[in-house]
Amino acid sequence: MSEQILCTEVSYPLCPVEETLYGYYPSIGANGFFAGFFALCLIINLVLGIKYKTWTYLIALGFGCLGETVGYVGRILLWKNPYSDLGFQIQICCLIISPAFIAAGIYLSLKHIVLQFGESWSRLRPSWYTWLFISGDLLSLVLQGAGGGLAATADNDEKLRDLGTNLMIAGVIWQVVCLALFGYFLAEYAFRTHRHRDSLSSDSLRLLKSTKFRLFIAGIATAYVTVLARCVYRIPELTGGWGSELMKAEAEFIVLEGVMIVLAVLALTAFHPGYCFPALANTIGKNRGEKAFADNSSAEVERA
Repeated sequence: MSEQILCTEVSYPLCPVEETLYGYYPSIGANGFFAGFFALCLIINLVLGIKYKTWTYLIALGFGCLGETVGYVGRILLWKNPYSDLGFQIQICCLIISPAFIAAGIYLSLKHIVLQFGESWSRLRPSWYTWLFISGDLLSLVLQGAGGGLAATADNDEKLRDLGTNLMIAGVIWQVVCLALFGYFLAEYAFRTHRHRDSLSSDSLRLLKSTKFRLFIAGIATAYVTVLARCVYRIPELTGGWGSELMKAEAEFIVLEGVMIVLAVLALTAFHPGYCFPALANTIGKNRGEKAFADNSSAEVERA
């Protein structure tokens, strides 16, 4: 009667690294860089968020950067020991849910863009965009978080791990749906606003021509595309099953998971709304109404 071997660290020939879920030693260079980058962005966003009072944006980007940092620390633990349960649990939970927080930072922009240019050409009331997409993002977060938790603690229980995987897949697919809807509403509003640009107020036209605002829009667009690309990558990676060929392809993970989220966070941090689009500032505990123009935004446009 053969005895099942429970591997806790790499040893040959009984417990080779190839038999782990990922089948390799995660790159210390890449994962160290990612952990350091997101930790630095966390600090920068804390400073900028407090300085410009962009509280909702700070919460979204702050939790996103924190989760990414901790997730890559988990992968560094897997570099030290590919059989590490702690490393696997940390990275699967944190890296699967953190992009949902970053997506929330993207979603916050549409309401305030509509407020600045007018809601006449918007399909929905400005406040509805926040409720619609943040609620959808929270559902995605719950599904991915629950799935990641089940998968991380399943050990050798394949049914529990499959349930966790299916929940993660559902969460990622729902996140793609939310991103696609957001892209549609943003593109539609941009098209309608452009078509009626002759009807825009002088303040709106100054904002539209502002270099800072254009950089903010470029940052949102970059983050949108990269987060969407990451989510699309995650679907076949997870549906292929644990230990699949795609899941064991580290280069694809580094580029389509790590680099995509690096670019998203870099764009959202470099073109921070605090100095590129001040209308997004100080939205917690303050009823701004749904007026088209905020005083601090107009002042910023005049200086731009």
